[in-house]
Amino acid sequence: MTRLSVEMLAADTVEPITSAGHAQLGIAVLVGIAVIVLLITQFKLHAFLSLTLGSLALGAIAGAPLDKVIISFSAGLGTTVAGVGVLIALGAILGKMLADSGGADQIVDTILARAKGRSMPWAMVLIASVIGLPLFFEVGVVLLIPVVLMVAKRGNYSLMRIGIPALAGLSVMHGLVPPHPGPLVAIDAVGANLGVTLALGVLVAIPTVIIAGPVFSRYAARWVDVPAPDRMIPQRVSEDLEKRPGFGATLATILLPVVLMLSKALVDIVIDDPENTVQRVFDVVGSPMIALLVSVLVGIFTLLKPAGFGKERVSPLVEKSLAPIAGILLIVGAGGGFKQTLIDTGVGQMVLDISKDWSIPALLLAWLIAVAIRLATGSATVATVSAAGLVAPLAADMSTTHTALLVLAIGAGSLFFSHVNDAGFWMVKEYFGLSVGQTLKTWSVMETIISVVAGGLVLLLSLII
Repeated sequence: MTRLSVEMLAADTVEPITSAGHAQLGIAVLVGIAVIVLLITQFKLHAFLSLTLGSLALGAIAGAPLDKVIISFSAGLGTTVAGVGVLIALGAILGKMLADSGGADQIVDTILARAKGRSMPWAMVLIASVIGLPLFFEVGVVLLIPVVLMVAKRGNYSLMRIGIPALAGLSVMHGLVPPHPGPLVAIDAVGANLGVTLALGVLVAIPTVIIAGPVFSRYAARWVDVPAPDRMIPQRVSEDLEKRPGFGATLATILLPVVLMLSKALVDIVIDDPENTVQRVFDVVGSPMIALLVSVLVGIFTLLKPAGFGKERVSPLVEKSLAPIAGILLIVGAGGGFKQTLIDTGVGQMVLDISKDWSIPALLLAWLIAVAIRLATGSATVATVSAAGLVAPLAADMSTTHTALLVLAIGAGSLFFSHVNDAGFWMVKEYFGLSVGQTLKTWSVMETIISVVAGGLVLLLSLII
């Protein structure tokens, strides 16, 4: 297992914009994070503004010149958006195409038609995991909730027995598997290989989602036995469509970017020759931007055309898909700005200096930092980008696989115990018609199980590979 070591101090570092000592930098970090937490939780300020103000507070307390703090923040914001902004946009377009064409409903209906009785929770976790690959968590919830409620009501199932597996599938994909924003930002921050991270993320996700989904749902159904609320069953998109894309074509379109990115990682391992023509081709087609772009272009023919969408409807659909992600892009960008401010003020080096003699594994430290920020802010994305900035120097001497595991450790920690300061908590509560206590006993416990199991699997993998 990779541990913090003295050798890490030899890693390339950026000349800090302040000469503050460790004590002052430590206070600056605490103040910066406290400002972010208070603004988000107490003053209900948008995370973008909170991260911006927190970065300025961090720089000010650290004694850095304000103009240099602004430059650091702006540089981090620009670099982060440049690195992941296009990917988030392409993912949003693909998700919108999947939803509006009825492709998501087609996958749901096909799988449910073949699932009965005890296999239904497993069917729900499979649906959520597949649907959750290209979709943001909130979009996936909106798409799947009608299905969960209808299956529970028509099949006379416990709502938790059906709902928890679906939520687990979406949450695991959101926290561990690119091209979701959190993992992408962490990959960019620590310099991880996306293909390797994707492969290991899927490896960790499968047992995690089984334990937190179908297995835990048995206990959740006993703890909270509530019927599906009729008022929350909305009309599905496909009910307004005369036709929709086929199951095979829809599934192939969803999985295409994953296949392309995993193919690139496999070719890199097998050939390992940057001058080889085959590897260079796969380096292009397996890059995240090209893989998602190809999937979007393919989706026009496999999703939109079969659903009866003419070419005049493609542009408005793309425009509608981009509007909702403006806030996400700003939050992710501001998180990158906060990360760069942490680095430029010398906080990353401080973490190394202070912890070089600790026996705590670097992966566990990354998980704990993400957990602390998640509990404080309620945002998995804020927890991921902030933790990635703090632990990025730890990746300096790590192997490719351990750098990928560092990303997964951060992602796992960012999902820990969702509670009342998390928007996802309230979405689940209202859609399922639960009380706060019932939501804590089901959704919050499920998120904690995901975080702990995934974190444990990451540590176990670090001993093996």
